[in-house]
Amino acid sequence: MKLTIVDYGAGNLPSVERAFEGLGAQTERAVAPQQLAAARAIVLPGVGHFSAFVAGLRERNLTGALRAAWQAGVPILGICLGLQAMFASSEEAPGEAGLGFFPENVCALPTNVKSPHIGWNQLRRMRESRLLQGIPEDAYFYFAHSYAAPATAPATVAACDHGISFAAVIEQGRLAAVQFHPEKSGETGARVLRNFLESLS
Repeated sequence: MKLTIVDYGAGNLPSVERAFEGLGAQTERAVAPQQLAAARAIVLPGVGHFSAFVAGLRERNLTGALRAAWQAGVPILGICLGLQAMFASSEEAPGEAGLGFFPENVCALPTNVKSPHIGWNQLRRMRESRLLQGIPEDAYFYFAHSYAAPATAPATVAACDHGISFAAVIEQGRLAAVQFHPEKSGETGARVLRNFLESLS
């Protein structure tokens, strides 16, 4: 199956493409809404500032197409800022609306810990997860972020702790996302991407 990777004008697209192609997947970049309308599976990677991310989607008329794909049940995988953009809003950009797949708001990590949260950390599993299938519970993943979605969001299947408990993996229906970077998390991250690909068949 060909994966459609959303190109909002910046970010870590080449490394995400290489990671999926290394697993035998075909990829294409979507820069127009008609590409998302025809997509059978979508990857929404993101790095940087929340406002630049949502503005990039809006300027390419991709926001409505992403919401339509979600409502149609197209499988979507968000990565890092792509996870945060699935929520209603973020403290990083007051007044900017997210995609609104989930009603909660993304918050800044607390000031009593080092921010951004950069480096390797472990997850705390909260319920069964198709993305984490076959991955040891003590596995480490690579994070790089200053904002995070609340672990109390009902779609959270695994949390991570850095000052606060935040959503590290979310899954709801055909929608999934990870706060860490699987493309930078070695074989463990590759297994997450492989699990996503296998869930499409």
